Amino acid sequence: QSKGKKPLFVQLVLDNIWSLYEAVMKRDKEKIEKIVTSLGLRIGARESRHADPKVHLNAICSQWLPISDAVLSMVCNKIPSPLDITAERVEKLMCVGARTFDSLPPETQDLKNAFMKCSSEGTAPVIVFVSKMFPVDAKALPQNKPR
Repeated sequence: QSKGKKPLFVQLVLDNIWSLYEAVMKRDKEKIEKIVTSLGLRIGARESRHADPKVHLNAICSQWLPISDAVLSMVCNKIPSPLDITAERVEKLMCVGARTFDSLPPETQDLKNAFMKCSSEGTAPVIVFVSKMFPVDAKALPQNKPR
């Protein structure tokens, strides 16, 4: 950047988003129309005439860069199939705290096979896994603490 050159991501992605954002916030109708037609989008008159420019920006971005499609496709591509889960991992997911899998009731232990099959049959038990995740700084993790 010191030589006046921008990284490729900035040139191809960020500059386009910034120019769209700037045009909508400054209400530059010519530039907005040019962007919308070049992207092949159809923005309703209601959104384009709205008093809040964020509504117009949201209408354009939801068609141009739909976040839901991107997130769903990334989840499908990157997260491993539940059918590939190991038996040890299932046991860890089913046990809370210091309890061992063998200490669980037999009915709960029987769910392990159903958990691993991921069956959608009507006779298969319904299993719901609720997880709460907290963002933690990497320095706070046990393996990164100074000894």
